[in-house]
Amino acid sequence: MRAGAASLALRDVREQRTARYIVTCEHAGNRIPARYAALFRGQKRLLASHRGYDPGALATARALARALGAPLVATTISRLLVEVNRSPGRQFRASPIMRTASSSLRADVCRRYYYPFWSAVESFVERARAMGERVVHVSSHSFTPSLDGTTLRNADIGLLYDPARACERVLCIRWQAALRARLPQWAVRRNYPYRGESDSLTRHLRRLFDDATYCGLELEVNQKHVRDGRAIARRERAAVAAALCEALGSEME
Repeated sequence: MRAGAASLALRDVREQRTARYIVTCEHAGNRIPARYAALFRGQKRLLASHRGYDPGALATARALARALGAPLVATTISRLLVEVNRSPGRQFRASPIMRTASSSLRADVCRRYYYPFWSAVESFVERARAMGERVVHVSSHSFTPSLDGTTLRNADIGLLYDPARACERVLCIRWQAALRARLPQWAVRRNYPYRGESDSLTRHLRRLFDDATYCGLELEVNQKHVRDGRAIARRERAAVAAALCEALGSEME
């Protein structure tokens, strides 16, 4: 079987197509390149927080990519420099540093980091469409155990998708069931702690490609399971990846 491709068997999707997989990690690290370091002087604590990156998300993304034989597109640039999981015009709104930066500096950051990330994923889907294939895209994230340090979030894993897209809906239901079988002690919820239709790279791609071409999910893992800010336990990472392979109905080597 070619790396990154397998059969996708979903009950309510009539057309059987070869599926090509891609995994992304938009908040893989909190790195600030040297040319912008002066802007973030004294912001070490902020960069180390969830506002700076998604702890554990990169290790999970790597496990998923290995299991699927898929390419991994990730950025270790902090979301405080540029938020690659937001649409154009919104990529600096959450950063107290970049909101007040000059337009020329922001344009430079976008040219170096934002647009290349988006272009890499868009081009992958375009190539698949040209070959008559469907893309299954999984975006790896993590979330804080509580909202604003007060309201506890009642989930260990969240699967985000657009309920109006048949492929995404069915795949998430199957992934949830497979996860519950492998990790029965973990609470797995759909479209929690965020809504799958919210502003994101997946929403952007849905607007460009129809359901027959593009199926985009976001995986959210509770950071209470992240060890030393780097990864959830290897057994749990393997279970998440194996559950996805089962949900896809693929014979993975």
